[in-house]
Amino acid sequence: MRYYPVGLDITGRHCLVVGGGEVGRRKAERLLEYGARVTIVDRTLTPGLEALVREGRIRHVAADYGEALLKGAFLVIGATDDRAVNDRIFRDARRRKVLANIVDDPGRCDFVLPALCRQGDLVITVATGGRSPALAKKLRRELEERYGPEYGVLLKIMGELRGRIIERGEGSDENRATFEALVDSDILERIRRGHWRKVGQAVKELAGVDLDLAAIRREAAGRPSRKSGGR
Repeated sequence: MRYYPVGLDITGRHCLVVGGGEVGRRKAERLLEYGARVTIVDRTLTPGLEALVREGRIRHVAADYGEALLKGAFLVIGATDDRAVNDRIFRDARRRKVLANIVDDPGRCDFVLPALCRQGDLVITVATGGRSPALAKKLRRELEERYGPEYGVLLKIMGELRGRIIERGEGSDENRATFEALVDSDILERIRRGHWRKVGQAVKELAGVDLDLAAIRREAAGRPSRKSGGR
């Protein structure tokens, strides 16, 4: 099976996780990270999930799975250790046109969850089509070594610059040349070494813009690298 790579906007979407174990906890936390409204279904929960319920971050249905729970759901993740229940989740989801992911069962997945290497707003994904989570995890670790926090900072700088440069009203070719000059410069190494004065100089020389790098650094520091396994 080959999956069509796509990024979903799940902000404010109702997402259902069936299974209150450690796998369910990881799936719920990742959905929360991207702004979903999460409901967890199981009679018992891990301490981590119980804490999320107490904090009001997720809703808990203390019951066995039933098809009616899919009403209004955008997607469902089946994370139980009961193959018959997981099969019911998938069949019910298909009937109700709800996207489904059954953990460790690629044949019953409308989508797979890639391994993530994340630095701020920079997200690099690794997917193996559900064939080898172990390989996806290994590749994610290699990416984390290659792409450090400096990439998240650079992306914030580029985001700040983009609006200002476009507002100048120059042609798209000129704008593209400016962006590419910055990316191809030694600015990443300057960020990596903490040479912020030189970072500012590079931005000024190549883009003609004065940035508040202190604010960008504070914002970047407030959003640490996140990582997640995948398939």
